[in-house]
Amino acid sequence: MRTITIILGTLVLIVAASAGWQIGAAKIANMNLQEDIRDIASQAGTHLGVVVPKSDDDVSRAVILKAKEHGINLSPGQVTVRRMNPGEASTFYVTADYTVPVNVGFYSFPLHFTPSSDKAGI
Repeated sequence: MRTITIILGTLVLIVAASAGWQIGAAKIANMNLQEDIRDIASQAGTHLGVVVPKSDDDVSRAVILKAKEHGINLSPGQVTVRRMNPGEASTFYVTADYTVPVNVGFYSFPLHFTPSSDKAGI
């Protein structure tokens, strides 16, 4: 009886560690993408007059490339770019919307993330 308890306890511990690892990795990747999105949306070079303003498609592609660096697969439809004040003084608000599956043995559940350049979402 003691052996069964030890085996079951070990299995529960392994499943919990696996789920925790997957959730933690997804949250860290999301936090890194959030920082990258804020950097992309800030367009520091544009406001200093060093860089030409980017188009909405350029911003969307940049977000998708940064997401790929963090192991997140995004399609253009999952990235929303809103431009305020057109021209050289424009401001971008960028949001990505994606789901990461967490697989724990025989059970799977989705984690939904929406990283954004908007600081109000913190």
